Amino acid sequence: MGIIYLAGAIISEIFGSTMLKFSAISRKKLSVLGVIVSYLLAFYFLSLTVMSIPLSFTYAAWSGIGTALTAAVGFIIFKERIQRQTIIGLMLLIIGLILLRL
Repeated sequence: MGIIYLAGAIISEIFGSTMLKFSAISRKKLSVLGVIVSYLLAFYFLSLTVMSIPLSFTYAAWSGIGTALTAAVGFIIFKERIQRQTIIGLMLLIIGLILLRL
């Protein structure tokens, strides 16, 4: 069940980050509400996750996978550039997550 909660936390965080970008672009109140609700959900799911998965892995996975997928959203939706050092950093992050889980 912990992995499902972790996935919910990651998805909520990515949605919140995406809505944060939309709110900066459009300045619509609905976008800001989306940010608030998404981050509240993310932390709720995160609190459920730490009941069954160690905190060190939970936080690393949440922030790391969230960062990688948020970068992908920025690239796909907002046409942001991803530089070589960004890709290397994301790869190192994923390697770190794998090492934490071993």
